[in-house]
Amino acid sequence: MRAIGEGTVLRERYRLEQPLGRGSMGHVWRGRDLHLGRPVAVKLVAADLLTDDQERLRFRQRFQREARAAAMLDSANVATVHDADITGDLHWLVMQLVDGATLGTLLDERERLDVISAAAVAAQICSGLAAAHAAGLVHRDLKPENVMVRRDGLVKILDFGLVKLVADDGPSLTVTGQYPGNLMYASPELLSGAVAPDARSDLYSVGCLLHHLLTGAPPFAAEHPMTVLRQHLHDTPPLLAEYGVDAPDGLQALVSALLSKERSDRPASAAEVYGALGPWLPAARPGPAALGEPSTEDPRRPFVLPQGPYPV
Repeated sequence: MRAIGEGTVLRERYRLEQPLGRGSMGHVWRGRDLHLGRPVAVKLVAADLLTDDQERLRFRQRFQREARAAAMLDSANVATVHDADITGDLHWLVMQLVDGATLGTLLDERERLDVISAAAVAAQICSGLAAAHAAGLVHRDLKPENVMVRRDGLVKILDFGLVKLVADDGPSLTVTGQYPGNLMYASPELLSGAVAPDARSDLYSVGCLLHHLLTGAPPFAAEHPMTVLRQHLHDTPPLLAEYGVDAPDGLQALVSALLSKERSDRPASAAEVYGALGPWLPAARPGPAALGEPSTEDPRRPFVLPQGPYPV
């Protein structure tokens, strides 16, 4: 990646101000849109680590798909992509800057959430996924670091970096030998490569996240990556009760269905999962933000009216 730092301006418009994080594929910066004067998040994706021309070409194609696919989405629960460009080896996306904390940070602070909070987070993730799946997109990399909880409780899915058009019949753009997605939350079919992931693969990840929200740990969290891989492929997920969680029977049944090894045994859609979470969602009422009171991240009371998939 070419030399960049605080004060760098991309295409005479986006100024980098402060690093926000670093991932396997690049850096994320807090920036400013100098034309509109608004804060933004800028994702810089490294391609210079690839030396093979074919890999570079696949990477470029994958980046272009990511930008176009993410820009297609229109959902309150998905971070908006404002702009994208490729300058030499520097690939960058300009995204909505979400003021809040990642779900990973929230879990680090609280360890686990109560049933109502966990259901509210999972339902909002499903709302965003419903919009993505309706557009023919699969996220394939859902994990706590890719979900933000805004200060008013609104949940936003970030980084469709491994998104793939469901209708695309082209070759896989994942570099050979790498496991796409985060191992702790990836579906069996994504890890095995036996069949192409679809919307129900994201629902498996929702099951892993919901299990983590309720228990404080993903369903499979062994130290050795190959053990985690084997568990996803073959082992029965532990029950919530094994972690001391007194969960309603219906909620346990939903988590178990989401974590089914066979896709056909999982719920059919994100909208269906949203509906199944209905009994445990918080009653709608004005939250602190609506009343003008100071507030911190609170996933339990995100809306005056709950946000649901469209159409419900």
